[in-house]
Amino acid sequence: MAKWIDAGTRAELKVRGRRVLKAGAKQILLIADGDALFACNNRCPHEGYPLSEGTLGPACTLTCNWHNWKFDLASGETLIGGDRLRRYPVEERDGRIFIDVADAPAVERQVRALENLIDAAEDNDYERMAREVARFIKAEGDPFEPLRHMVKARAARFEFGMTHAFAAAPDWLTLYEKAKTEEQRLTALVEPVAHIAWDTLRERDYPYTNEAKLWDTDAFVAAIEAEDEEAAIARLNDAVAHGPQLAPAIKAAFARAALAHYQDFGHSAIYVRKGFELIAKLGWTVASPVLRALARSIVYATREDRIPEFRNYRKALARWPAPAQPAVAADLVGLSVSKALDRTLALPGDDEAKYKLLLEASALAMSRYDMSVGVQTDKPVSHNIGWLDFTHGLTFGHAARELCTENPSLWPQALLQMACFLGRNTPFLMDEADTAWSVADARSFFAREEARFYDHGIREPIYPCHRVKTLSAVADEVEWAGEGALTDALLAAVNRFLNNPIKYHHALRAAHQALSFVEAEG
Repeated sequence: MAKWIDAGTRAELKVRGRRVLKAGAKQILLIADGDALFACNNRCPHEGYPLSEGTLGPACTLTCNWHNWKFDLASGETLIGGDRLRRYPVEERDGRIFIDVADAPAVERQVRALENLIDAAEDNDYERMAREVARFIKAEGDPFEPLRHMVKARAARFEFGMTHAFAAAPDWLTLYEKAKTEEQRLTALVEPVAHIAWDTLRERDYPYTNEAKLWDTDAFVAAIEAEDEEAAIARLNDAVAHGPQLAPAIKAAFARAALAHYQDFGHSAIYVRKGFELIAKLGWTVASPVLRALARSIVYATREDRIPEFRNYRKALARWPAPAQPAVAADLVGLSVSKALDRTLALPGDDEAKYKLLLEASALAMSRYDMSVGVQTDKPVSHNIGWLDFTHGLTFGHAARELCTENPSLWPQALLQMACFLGRNTPFLMDEADTAWSVADARSFFAREEARFYDHGIREPIYPCHRVKTLSAVADEVEWAGEGALTDALLAAVNRFLNNPIKYHHALRAAHQALSFVEAEG
C-alpha cells in the first residue's frame, strides 16, 4: 500500500536542486535533474555517508564523494560499487511533489535481499553480506534462509567437495541460539554465509550428476571406495528423493565410507557428523547440496593409511582386539604410530571405555604440544605442524563417538584411527605438560569463550571456524563424560589452544621449503 508524503514545491526544491526529508527513520533525498525528479535513500548504501553532499553528473549519475560510488538515478543501477540504492516513486500533483515512502511487500524485499546476497558473495564483501542478511530478517524472513540459500547456490562450486564452510555452520547456528544481542545473532548468521563465499570465491560450478539409481548402501559405499563420484551420487540422488525417512540409512552409509580408511586428517568423519547436524538445523531442503558435497569430499579424500607412516593401521585392524592390559590415558601419549596402535589393541574395557582413554590421551597430548614448532622457519614440510594437528584428534573423536554409537561395528576403525592421531603428533611434544591451563568452572569457561567468538577478529574463516568447532566438540564431550579426569584434560587442552597465538602466515617457512624443493629438482 502506498504511503505518500508531501515534499513541497518545485520552487522550494529549486533553491538547491535537492532536499532531504525524513519519514520515520528514513532519510530521503529529493533531487532534480532538469525537469526530472528523483527520490532515493540519502544514506549511501556503502557506508552511510549523505548523498545530499554528492555530485550530480551527466546522465542522471549521482556520485558519493566519499568513496566514488556512482548510481544511475533513472535506472536504479549501481555503476561503481556494490549495494543497490533504494529509490522511491515521485509524483507531481497540483504543483506539489509527493514521494511514496512505503516499503515493498515483505516477500519482494526478501527475494531482493537474497539476490543481492549472491552479488555480495561474488565480491567476498563481508559487510555487504551482513547488510543483506539483516535486510532479509527485517523483511520478516526466516533468519536461517540466507544460509540455506548460500548452501544451495554454492554447493556445486566446491571442486573437491565439502569444506569447513558447511561443517562449522551448525556450530555457528548453535551460537545464534545462545546469542544475547541482536548483533551477536546477526554475526552468528553471517559467519557461515561468508565462509561459504570465501571457499567458493571465483570458482566455477563443478556440476553433480542428476542421474538417479536405486539406493543401495553397499553399492554407494563401493562407489566411494572406487572414487567414482558419479556412481555414488546417482545412488544418493535416489535416497534423498525419498525424504528424511531414509536419513539414518544414508548417514550409516556415509559413516562406513568415512571410516573405511584413516583418511583426510579425520575430515571425512567430522564432515559426516556436521553435515547431518546442518541438515537437522536447516531442514531437508538442503540435504541434496550438503550430501552431494559430502560424498564428493570423501571420494577425493587422501587415504593416509596407505602411506608408510600409517602402514601398520591395516595390520592392527586385522588383529583387533588383542588381550587386554591395564592402562591409563598417559600410557598412550608419546608413542610412535605403531606402538600407539599396539597399545590401543590391548586397551581394557568396552568400546566406550577405550574411547574415553584415547580421547583423554588426545587432550593430554594437546597440553604437551610444543608451540615453538608452529613458528619454525627452517624445517621440512613434514614439520609443518600446528594447533590444528592436535585439535583434529579431539574433533575426530567427537564425530567418531556419535557415528560408532549409531553403528557399533565401526568402533575398531575409529579407535585405531584415534591412535594414529596420537602417534603422528608424538615428535612434536614437550617433555612435560603445560599445566597452567586448568579450568575450575566449566560453565563459566564455555560462556566466556563462546562470547569471544562473536568478535574473533580473524579474517581468514578457516581459523575461527576451527576454534568454534573445537570448543563445540569439547562442550559435547564434557557434557557426555561428566566430571572426572577426561573432562579436566579436555578443558585444559582447549583452554590452552584458545588462549595461545596461532601463526596465520608462514612466509619464511614457505620460502625455505620452496628453495629446498627447487634445489632438489636439479
